[in-house]
Amino acid sequence: MISRSILLALLGGTTALVVAHAIGRFAYTPLLPYFLADGLFDLQQGAHLATWNYVGYLAGALAAVALYTPARLHLAVPLSLLANTLITVAQGFTQNYEALLVLRLLNGISNGLVFVLAPALVLEWLAQRKSAHLSGLVYLGFAAGLLLTGWLADAPANQLHGAQRWWPMAIVALPLAVLSICLLRRLHLHTADTPGPHATHGRLFDSTSSRLFLAYAGAGLGYILPMTFLPTLAQQQLPAGHSLITGAWQWAALACLLSTPLWNALGARHGDRRALIATYILQAIGTAAPLLWPGVVGITLCAVLVGGTFIGSVLLTQRLGRTLQPHQGPRLSAALIALYGGTQLAGPWLAGLWIGQGGSLTQSFMLGVAALLWAWFWTCSIPRRLPTGAQL
Repeated sequence: MISRSILLALLGGTTALVVAHAIGRFAYTPLLPYFLADGLFDLQQGAHLATWNYVGYLAGALAAVALYTPARLHLAVPLSLLANTLITVAQGFTQNYEALLVLRLLNGISNGLVFVLAPALVLEWLAQRKSAHLSGLVYLGFAAGLLLTGWLADAPANQLHGAQRWWPMAIVALPLAVLSICLLRRLHLHTADTPGPHATHGRLFDSTSSRLFLAYAGAGLGYILPMTFLPTLAQQQLPAGHSLITGAWQWAALACLLSTPLWNALGARHGDRRALIATYILQAIGTAAPLLWPGVVGITLCAVLVGGTFIGSVLLTQRLGRTLQPHQGPRLSAALIALYGGTQLAGPWLAGLWIGQGGSLTQSFMLGVAALLWAWFWTCSIPRRLPTGAQL
């Protein structure tokens, strides 16, 4: 039976990811087709907005590496979460494209900080209470948040226009941010048990962990194209008014929600390395599906297979990394997230370049397929067992 204090800690981390990662960042995906239809900006500009958001995310994730002491965590998490929420509000009153570029950049910075630090705070608090195995449940909030953002984008679609489409997101984000801040502020860490940013006893990169980093670089680049442009691609490939134009995002979000505990269990039972290889195979098939079977079949497979595997890849990589280097702890986790964020920003940027040269959005998904096959290759190259005998 999970205690009330642990449930409240998980709720605090979960709501933080709903606000900053699901609403602050990924709400842009189901909103993008509406922004394009409203003439707020064009597709190439939309890709540039996504790129600047990922630049900010990388900067935030890198900054988070230095903020692992308890005092810094307790200051950085609420401030970053509050900033992210206020930026979401500001986007609802901004029509100027240059101002949107700045806001999406700032959103990315605050999002990167929250996505790294909020789960880290919850994990450290749970670890000190011998309950670290429950920390992965925090990511269920992000999965549920994807469903929420799809509904918030589609339900009031006929009543709002342009930047106003951010208003429902802001109305939900504000109280959730306050709740999260109140709950996370209650998590007090024991300084003596908490590793600082320089608490490391070995090299971050060795012959085995370097392969995991190389694989994760491909994972970041591979998943971001379908998770940014899926509704827009559905709008291009399907007849006007088709249910999948808005429904594709809901299918992706539902698959994400249902699969998160599944991948956690499969990794525990069959090994994180083997489960991680499976996620990359399925993601590559899902990303290639709109190219191979344009229309309903391709869009549906893309939504279900990519939506149902990318969080699994994140969770399994984090856990596998800790198995490879258990003494590195938060430092390794932050480095992996920063790398993941860095390769993500290349996806929309390259898609924008391709579209600017006359290519199609569908064709740009080939880049994602290649990146996921890269991730699969390097994960397969990780030894099945460590020299200590630990099975991966």
